[in-house]
Amino acid sequence: MGLLLLLRHAKAAWASPGMSDFDRPLDATGKLEAEAIGRQMRDRGFLPDLVLCSPAVRTRQTLEGLGRLAESARLLHSGRLYSGDAGDYLDEIRAAGEASAVLLVGHNPMMEDVAAALAGDGDGAARHALASGFPTGGLAVLHFDDPFAAIAPGKGRLDAFLRPQRR
Repeated sequence: MGLLLLLRHAKAAWASPGMSDFDRPLDATGKLEAEAIGRQMRDRGFLPDLVLCSPAVRTRQTLEGLGRLAESARLLHSGRLYSGDAGDYLDEIRAAGEASAVLLVGHNPMMEDVAAALAGDGDGAARHALASGFPTGGLAVLHFDDPFAAIAPGKGRLDAFLRPQRR
């Protein structure tokens, strides 16, 4: 019934002296990662109708780097996706309402924790890749038979786990 796309922000620069973690931008590699994962998402038809995004600079820049992929989607920024834990991420997803495809752009370790908790079954290669860690620019693709309001640990199917493939 629902498609959940969990996207970890692309590679960010280290903070400059006096710069807060929140303000860290993508570095050159991160910009390429965001563009690459955006192409892969378009090629596979992973088009969200709702985007939940941390307000941190690196997550917003990752979303921008996806190109026009999510331009017609409703966009919500939530501070809970920057400072919260995996439970906060689940709450934000459950509040997705009638959305049929949700893209969440966030941070580790929450992305890895949420993907691992929700994936009850799925593609063996994808599950193995997820168990190896959630890299910057990584995308977990989960399907649910229930509406987002009813998602629970173990109820999702991990259909793909993508890493940015640059041309």
